[in-house]
Amino acid sequence: MEAGWPELYIDHNGNYWEVPLSISLDCSSLISDSGLRYRFGVQKNGGYPQDVDASPGEVPLALMPGLCAKAAFSFEKSKDLWRQKETDEDLFVRASNGSRYLRPAYDIRLKEPFAAISGIIGGICAAWIGDGESSAAIETMESGDIISLGAKKRSPFSADIFGSVCFTHQHGKFRKLFGDLTRLDARLDICSASAWASKIFRSSARSNAENPMSSPRLNLIFQQQVYGPIVFQVNSKFSLGSSAGKGGVHMEDLIYSLNYSLRLLQSGKVVAWYSPKQKEAMVELRLFEF
Repeated sequence: MEAGWPELYIDHNGNYWEVPLSISLDCSSLISDSGLRYRFGVQKNGGYPQDVDASPGEVPLALMPGLCAKAAFSFEKSKDLWRQKETDEDLFVRASNGSRYLRPAYDIRLKEPFAAISGIIGGICAAWIGDGESSAAIETMESGDIISLGAKKRSPFSADIFGSVCFTHQHGKFRKLFGDLTRLDARLDICSASAWASKIFRSSARSNAENPMSSPRLNLIFQQQVYGPIVFQVNSKFSLGSSAGKGGVHMEDLIYSLNYSLRLLQSGKVVAWYSPKQKEAMVELRLFEF
């Protein structure tokens, strides 16, 4: 259960929105061997959301005032193309005097070289209780005044299908001091099957551009060991279609980071990251990153 007065949200364009009141209760299933997961919950928003950056854009419908009940399910499967299993020779290293000492990986998630492909498909439905609200597109003028450019009505009930496919390739076992980790993760997301289909079959370019969920998105993550537990990482996100007035393939976000893995915590790390597009930087301590 979460509550905030006010609460801060970020949309797909990286714009921050402040909601005066937000209360939510969510219940989710545990991860099962079958790959089936579900989640349901309710959320209450109060007050009209404000754009923190005062940039032109449309208020997300999910942040408008009202009470919403949501439910989602998904089915996920992963297949290893190849994998080099961890052995006792990897765990123990023999010293020059003949003795052996333990040398685990800096991060247990990165201890085995492999290549794998995975996929996920699911569905989501939402029901808004009470009168429907509309979301207005706003624009900030030179004088600082905010004007409305139109409004979009929120449907009292909605349902949709989403899916992703991911390919991962890792070289190295992340145990040595140099050249023991190179990893690439590529994921293609279909955020909304209905919006994507509408974009393909409709002729109105304006209606397609108004829905940010209509374009597939490609996420690329590249990791390279620098020295010992230090890893350089680049996260990039691309939109494969028209979105927010932009046509064709364009970059939505880019984050550079340096990770220092804490071997004693098995998968803990200190992360220092910087986003040039969002002009943000932060240092974080992540204890369990799975």
